[in-house]
Amino acid sequence: MKVQEKINFNRIAEAISYIKTNFKTQPGLEEIAEKVNLSPFHFQRLFSEWAGTTPKRFLQYISIGYAKEMLKENESLFDTALATGLSGTSRLHDLFVNIEGMTPGEYKNGGENLIINYSFAESPFGNIIVASTSKGICHIAFYDDENMALMNLQRQFPAAQYQQIMDKEQQNALSIFGHDWSKLQKIKLHLKGSDFQLKVWEALLKIPMGKLATYGKIAKQLENPKASRAVGTAIGDNPVAFLIPCHRVIQSSGALGGYHWGVNRKTAMIGWEAAKTNNQTV
Repeated sequence: MKVQEKINFNRIAEAISYIKTNFKTQPGLEEIAEKVNLSPFHFQRLFSEWAGTTPKRFLQYISIGYAKEMLKENESLFDTALATGLSGTSRLHDLFVNIEGMTPGEYKNGGENLIINYSFAESPFGNIIVASTSKGICHIAFYDDENMALMNLQRQFPAAQYQQIMDKEQQNALSIFGHDWSKLQKIKLHLKGSDFQLKVWEALLKIPMGKLATYGKIAKQLENPKASRAVGTAIGDNPVAFLIPCHRVIQSSGALGGYHWGVNRKTAMIGWEAAKTNNQTV
């Protein structure tokens, strides 16, 4: 590591440590930058390059992690907000909606009053569990063990009501494995995730079948070219297998890279889609 790179790394490490230690006071950009002897503008740019996110966003991640632990201990929303260094429940609400895609109350009750239909089905790439709410598909995953697959789904919404029912939303989603994509109805999704995760998943939906993209290309599309690693993490958290095509993303070197449900399955998906699109163009 070059001398300047080492200096920059040490500054970012010091800034991260400061944020983790002082998040309860919600330090601003100027305060953190001063601690590492940089101007706010220079610090913002340097931190984003090294951490793949802004100082403000990193502070939010630390804050929400602490808030989630408090809510798990049945602390009130007001007490959680104050203990996290936020001025009130409205700021806690905004933080949760922005990062988690749900309100703090929804997080705390674990999906209470939410009815989730689920079913098990077969696909060209193995058995899958598919789940839906009244708003759309919320979960698709490949599985080897049926009981474990259901447990993984229930872990996301522990207080929800579950019904083993194959509804129209699921039937429509499963038709993606059929032969005529032109007859597909619009598939609705009901996803929870951070603002960044939702943007990554939206970008994946724009990759045409039979085509591939790289982590770096997705990061550039999001106007954050240094965030390839963060993009990879968001892709790994994709809650809807195949329908949100994270299997179409590979490394810039041409290597396939990892896949939550196995690299062999990813290889099969890419080959299957390539064959389908080639047949359509013949």
